[in-house]
Amino acid sequence: MTIRLGLGLPQMRQYDIGKDIPDVARAAERTGYESLWVFERALFPDPPTQGLYGVEGLPWPEGYRGVAEPLVSLTLAAAATERALLGTSVLIAPLHVPFQLAKSLATLDAASGGRVVAGLGTGWSHDEYAAASVRPFAERGAALDELIGVCRAVWGPDPVVYDGEVTRIASAAVGPKPARPIPILLAASSGRARRRLVDRADGWMPTGIGAGAVADQLRQLRDLAAERGRTEPIATTLRVNARYGATAAAGAERREFHGGVDRIVEDLTAYAGLGLDEILLDLQSTTRDAEELKDVAAEVYEKARAAGI
Repeated sequence: MTIRLGLGLPQMRQYDIGKDIPDVARAAERTGYESLWVFERALFPDPPTQGLYGVEGLPWPEGYRGVAEPLVSLTLAAAATERALLGTSVLIAPLHVPFQLAKSLATLDAASGGRVVAGLGTGWSHDEYAAASVRPFAERGAALDELIGVCRAVWGPDPVVYDGEVTRIASAAVGPKPARPIPILLAASSGRARRRLVDRADGWMPTGIGAGAVADQLRQLRDLAAERGRTEPIATTLRVNARYGATAAAGAERREFHGGVDRIVEDLTAYAGLGLDEILLDLQSTTRDAEELKDVAAEVYEKARAAGI
């Protein structure tokens, strides 16, 4: 039941961005990881005005106080690797000017030899919208729709023509073009978001909330695709945010991953049994430095493959 395995790159403030991102990217590719991923967190409200994910009282992780810009981070990884896919999980679409983001992704794809995967979402932070969004929070779905439309137009043949709320391209040559059609994956959970995914995207990016819950969501998505007459397969990349913590053992510090690497491999086995295409493993939030991140990632990969994942 071999499944593609990906690794989240070190973007948080405990890392040396210029050194650690290329270093971890090279090491992950050598280990066998088939994709490398970045996420987006534009700012850290201090004091917080919302809980994490908009959940009242849920604190923001301290690592979010300084998260490196995702496309700069992915460019560093692209220059350091040759084969691994380069994905975003996810870009908060309304925080980006659609035309500029479409052109940046196309340029990175052309430069990397066709390795970019565009994972997009609408986000939840009102502070990030106030600071950076091109449209109000209430229009986040419409903003994502337009961004997808602009990307498809800009990445397609010239002349490019588009007429939207924010973006208007009368008729223009826009290059460079991507090396191949860039897949668009969406982090869709609501009914409206799932319909957008089925009608307009290439794939789905669920989060690791338990194998049973992901299976239920996947079943709902496939049922919706059948109802709406979609015949193309829906690619699936599951994001698993794994914590690597410290416990006391024989008077010394012993750092374990969800109670040990074996435990996470059990979790990955359960997820792999759902028939997903790929699992993205993000370890960066609680590893202390790039060396620890590389070591844990290599151990997880080795044991996962030995388990038949």
